Amino acid sequence: MSKGSRFVVEGGNRLSGKIKVGGAKNSALKLMAAALLTEETTILTNVPIINDVKTMAAVLERLGARVAYSEPGVVEIKPTYPLYPEAPYELVSQMRASIIVLGPLLARLGKARVAMPGGCNIGLRKIDMHIRGLEAFGARFEVGHGFIEAYSEKLVAAKIALDYPSVGATENLLMAATLAEGETVIDNAAREPEIVDLADFLNMMGARIKGAGTSTIMVEGVNKLHGGEYRVMPDRIEAGTFLVAAAITKGDVVLEDVSPEHLELAINKLRSIGAIVKVGNNEIRVIGRDVIRPADIATLPYPGFPTDLQTQFMTILAIAEGTSIITENIFENRFMFVAELNRMGSDIKTEGRHAIIRGVSGLSGAPVNAPDLRGGAALVVAGLVAEGVTEIADIYHIDRGYHNFEQKLRAVGASIERVSDTDRSNRLKIVR
Repeated sequence: MSKGSRFVVEGGNRLSGKIKVGGAKNSALKLMAAALLTEETTILTNVPIINDVKTMAAVLERLGARVAYSEPGVVEIKPTYPLYPEAPYELVSQMRASIIVLGPLLARLGKARVAMPGGCNIGLRKIDMHIRGLEAFGARFEVGHGFIEAYSEKLVAAKIALDYPSVGATENLLMAATLAEGETVIDNAAREPEIVDLADFLNMMGARIKGAGTSTIMVEGVNKLHGGEYRVMPDRIEAGTFLVAAAITKGDVVLEDVSPEHLELAINKLRSIGAIVKVGNNEIRVIGRDVIRPADIATLPYPGFPTDLQTQFMTILAIAEGTSIITENIFENRFMFVAELNRMGSDIKTEGRHAIIRGVSGLSGAPVNAPDLRGGAALVVAGLVAEGVTEIADIYHIDRGYHNFEQKLRAVGASIERVSDTDRSNRLKIVR
């Protein structure tokens, strides 16, 4: 169990070889929720076997669906009737994406009771847009005592303009709209590739969706959806993490089963700081160079620079030859990881939404704590290049989003080991 485990990383190894990128966490979770919209069985392939997927499976099972793993990476979902309308606190509190069952439950059952979402503590995650959008369909809401309760006799299509291109709100409204009466228009919609993946999955089920991937999505409601089989898109954030790991270790790594078009800004930024990046149809090769140049980065909604890669790029800029500035425009608490990286010898100061990174000649191994999913992964990347040994605790955060993380890194030459806290404690007693 990762709750009582840590990663022990010995730095200094140059990564070289091939890594197969897994299915996208941020897509798989939403496709699993969308499976609630039909009475028939849906089969998802290329599903990452990570803790967040296991949590979403548990949520669906508590709602009355049958979830089965026919083989690794293949999940079969059968929403039996009747479904239960309540997603419990003990599960939803573990993962903010659980709020995404709100739209499907309203569309299928006309009611839903969902606990307020949890997950990484990286900033406020307002659900106002989810609620206001679903209210436009005719739903009524009561919010209090840690739960969101929603009711609707019938969802009716609406024209909705989002205040902000929220991914979660776009997904919830998109799913609800598939079974609403009439044509729905969502303006200022999120444009992330995961939105396109969700729309493609829903269209495979019989939905009528146009415009996914643009700021205006149109949905013509249908009476029912059917089941089918669908392959989850590659994980662009996992891919970006390995790109940085290869570049920071001056390595030579080829990523397979990846969509380069989803990583254009990250690839361009790696090139600007000195790495060689070669792009193929479904693969990316990155070759690290001796000199890392500074760069400025500002996170923005897609197609802007992804906030989920901000910490990984901060790690490589920490050893650049010069000063860099990162501006975080998405989550206000995403700089929690800075204190841990500074323990390893970086020189980073934060001022509001800005981080000023003065490059140092090298990092040193140290005991650190993973503050969240992406920050934890970035600390592993830092450990790969640090002098000595780095121990990263609280790696359950990392396990929420990366499948076989240490195995994939070891396969290309990294020295990384998962150690239980019990084993570590026993070893320390022997040393003493």
